[in-house]
Amino acid sequence: QVRLVESGGGLVQAGGSLRLSCAASGSIISRNAMSWYRQAPGKQRELVAHIYSSGSTNYAGSVKGRFTISRDNVKKTVYLQMNSLKPEDTGIYYCNTFPVGTQWGQGTQVTVSS
Repeated sequence: QVRLVESGGGLVQAGGSLRLSCAASGSIISRNAMSWYRQAPGKQRELVAHIYSSGSTNYAGSVKGRFTISRDNVKKTVYLQMNSLKPEDTGIYYCNTFPVGTQWGQGTQVTVSS
């Protein structure tokens, strides 16, 4: 059973930065495109960014230029560097394959105060 474990969230002031990590068991990261999603309170989960095996990336318009997704296949980890954070970035952040293809992890909470 594939297991995804997100970490790195926390409370930060607007304008600050956080780096999220997603560690996975097995070879899921090396074999798949990977993605970060987030779910704000009372809203549906939304795609934030994804990265292909080639390293090509795509971002939601709301985070483009502020967030950077990357991957380390050796460490079996996907990262999300988040800069210039805004209160509207608040939510629980999850990783998964792209498209979604495995069980969700517990996510990591990001709270941005104004």
